[in-house]
Order: sequence, then structure tokens, then C-alpha cells
Amino acid sequence: MANPDIVIIGSGIGGATIASGLAGSGASVLMLERGEPLPATPHARDTRAIFVDGHYRPKEMWREAGGPSFNPGNYYYVGGNSKFFGAVLIRYRKEDFSAMEHFGGVSPAWPFSYEEFEPWYSKAEQLFRVRGTLGEDPTEPFHSIPYTYKPVPDEAPIARARAELKGLGLHPASLPLGVDIETWLKDGRTGWDAFPNTGQGKMDAQTAPLAEALKDGNIRLETGAYVEYLETAPDGETISAVHYRQKGELRKVMPKLVILSAGAVNSAVILLRSPSPANGRGGKGLANRSDQVGRNFMNHNSSAMLAIDPRRRNDSVYQKTLMLNDYYLSDGKGGKPLGNVQLLGKIDGNMLKANVKTVPKFALDYMARHAVDWYLMCEDLPDPESRIMVDGKDIVMQWRRSNMQSLEGLTKVMRENLRACGYPIVLSRPFDKRTPSHQCGTVRMGNDQATAPLDPFCRAWDHRNLFVVDGGFLPTSAAVNPALSIAAQALRVADHIRKMELAA
Repeated sequence: MANPDIVIIGSGIGGATIASGLAGSGASVLMLERGEPLPATPHARDTRAIFVDGHYRPKEMWREAGGPSFNPGNYYYVGGNSKFFGAVLIRYRKEDFSAMEHFGGVSPAWPFSYEEFEPWYSKAEQLFRVRGTLGEDPTEPFHSIPYTYKPVPDEAPIARARAELKGLGLHPASLPLGVDIETWLKDGRTGWDAFPNTGQGKMDAQTAPLAEALKDGNIRLETGAYVEYLETAPDGETISAVHYRQKGELRKVMPKLVILSAGAVNSAVILLRSPSPANGRGGKGLANRSDQVGRNFMNHNSSAMLAIDPRRRNDSVYQKTLMLNDYYLSDGKGGKPLGNVQLLGKIDGNMLKANVKTVPKFALDYMARHAVDWYLMCEDLPDPESRIMVDGKDIVMQWRRSNMQSLEGLTKVMRENLRACGYPIVLSRPFDKRTPSHQCGTVRMGNDQATAPLDPFCRAWDHRNLFVVDGGFLPTSAAVNPALSIAAQALRVADHIRKMELAA
């Protein structure tokens, strides 16, 4: 088999989207995915199997620096973590591209402006067939192209919640979602948030960009292909080979370009595990002369909040259609930013049981039936000491949370708001380190190669034929879901490769 022009490592949002951007270029592309396609089984809509038994969770364990091992919420299937995501495809706000002061410090500026990036957001929204509407959210940045599809409709209890929040003078807005709700509900009357997508109802990395990419006969996907390390040419300037294990056999492929899209954690791990070049340009591992690979890991500070009214049932099936950004750019009183509020998918007793094992299930079922379930999300600021490391074969996470004052403030104000809306019981619980679903940072882009491993087009400063295109390139986490920003940058990078690499 001839060596391909390009190898893409990983089929999540970054890898699948850049593959779609390279379709029709004439380049031969090999995608290496360590997982297999997600099978359609009854477990896919069984909340006990998913949330209590952990049917889909990986077998691997990571270690907390100086602490115990834990089983991470990282999924290894074709489509990556997006197979389980909440399908929220929201833009960073315009202000997120500039330096912004938070309670916990300063969120740095991106190496380019929102205006420069905006066309790629529009292209990504079209690729993922995003449902949404403009004009409801005062923080919504400029859109050059409106949403093609109308938003997923509120169910009656959520329409009521929207009206209640409006009654407080707030601005609830429809979540931009990659969900064909009619198709999703045909396979089972559940929400999609954290449920595996085994059909076509959710626009994840596999069902949207990867499906488009694989229409090109020059793009090929190999599954069960676990990349162990990258090898450099003798001069250390380029990546000469990708070494991967498949069906127990160690294999090697020698492309012209390598695009690493294994996710913020695993992309950093692959670079750190790869042998440093003989010329010393890599530092520890590859692309690491700056000593920043693995550093600046961010994962959002977030909590679940249940607004409970024992007098009213919430019989929503999917629920997740609403967000609130009134506290995104300030605390509502002219102070520093707090964050984003959005609905969770509708919970049930099994989902609660996974976190509060000692409470009887009948009590949890009652609580779930009378709750509206919210997700509070605040920006995690980059910190060089918040990092991913490798110790032999172990992945070690040293996540140093920052800006927790914002989460405390958002929790306080939302508890007050929800009580004012008529919910006498409001409970909250922070998410822990087992759920790195919004992982970003670790191989960030920037204009200064002394502080960033990647340039603004995600090319490694140290190796001219290596790109890293996943959540790792994000210089900031903002306080919204990162999937659309990853997809938009993947399309931007694909366009750059077509013009600057493949046309040369």
C-alpha cells in the first residue's frame, strides 16, 4: 500500500471536520481511529446501562497527580467524544477573542479576531446543520449567515421556564443544536445529552463531517488503529512516520503531512511519548521546544443545578433547548463575568443514582420528575501548571482549577433566580475530574513560539509538516461548549492546507 499524502489521527470533531475540508482536494488521506463504530444495541437508550453501569466508558484508567487513579469520561469510538455530546454548537462570544478580566485572572486574547474567524463559524454551522435563531441573546455575536434550520422546539414545561425567566427581566434564548429531533425520537423517547448516537438524529463528528469526507474515494478510515508515537526525520524538522498498533501488529505509515486530532489529552500524550528529535528541537517529546505541550489544560468549571417544585411535574422528554447568557460578560451588576447557563438533557432516577448511590431510587425518581435540570458553566483559565503528563504508560492529569469564584457567583445568582421563578428547592453539585468532556488547551496556538507550540493555523512551530487540530489548540476555554469552535478552526486549517501545502 502506497503511503498517503496526509494522515489524520483521530475521528472526533477536529479530525472528521478537517477531513471534510480536504475532500475533493485530490490528496490521499488516511484517518487512523483507535476505536470502532458504535454498535446499535438496546444499551444506547438505557439510562441504567449508560449512567450506572458505565457500559460505554473506556477500560483505561488515568491518574491524578499525587492522587488516585480514576476512570475518565473519554470515549473511543468513530466520532470520538462527540458520539455522546449534548450537540450544543455555540459560538464563542466576540469578546472571548480579546483579553478578558475574570475574578480568577485574565483570559488571554486569541491570535486573531472574531471578525477573521466568523466566516468559518458560518461554514461549520452549515456542515453540522445547526438549528437555532438570532435576536434572543444580547451576547450573540454577528452572524454573516443566519441559521438554516429553526431551533428545536421547547416542550411545555420548558416553555413555562422560559416565560418565568423572561418575567424576571432575563433573556433566555434557544440553544443552537445539531439535532434532528424527529429522527432522534424515532429511535427512542429520550434526550440526547450524554446518550450515544447510534443513528442519524444527532449531528456528531461521524454523522456530519466524516460522512461527507468519506464520499471522497481518496479518503480512507482505518479503525482499531492505536497510534503509539510519531517519528521525526534525522534533521528533526519534519515528522517522517506514524507508528500505530492494529490487531496486535505494529505498523508504520510515512505521509507528507500529519494532522494530530486525538483530543486535547491524547494529542498531548502522543507528542510527549514520541522520541525527541536528535537536534533537541522537540524538548520533551515533540513540538515542545516551548515546554508547553501538555500545559494550560482547561476543562470548564461547571455544576448541575436542579430546580424542584413538588407541585409540578416536568414530563419533558429531551428538555435541552434553552440557555441564558445574562451573566456571561458580567455578573449582572457591572462586575466581572460569571458564565453560561443552559439546560441539561432531562434526567431520571438512574442518572441521579450514579452520583448519590445511598439515596433510594424511588426518591430519586420523584425528584427527577419534578425538576428542571440546569448546567452552569464558567471559564477555566489557562495555567502552565494545570497539565497533562505521562509516567511510563500512565496518563497523569494535574488539573488546577481556576476562577472558581465565578462558579460560586453564578450558582448563587441562579439559585436566587430559580427560587423567584417558583421553585422552592434548588440543589447544585459541581462536576468532577472524571468528566473531561470539554477538554481544551495542552497544545495551544499563538503568535509567539516561545509560549505556544502551534502557530495560528495549528502548525507546529518545531515541525513544519505537523498540525494539531482538536480542543488542544484552544488558547482559552471561554464559558461555552467548544465543539463549534474546534470545527470552525478545522475548516480554516483545511483551507490553509489546500492553498499552502497541496497547491505547492
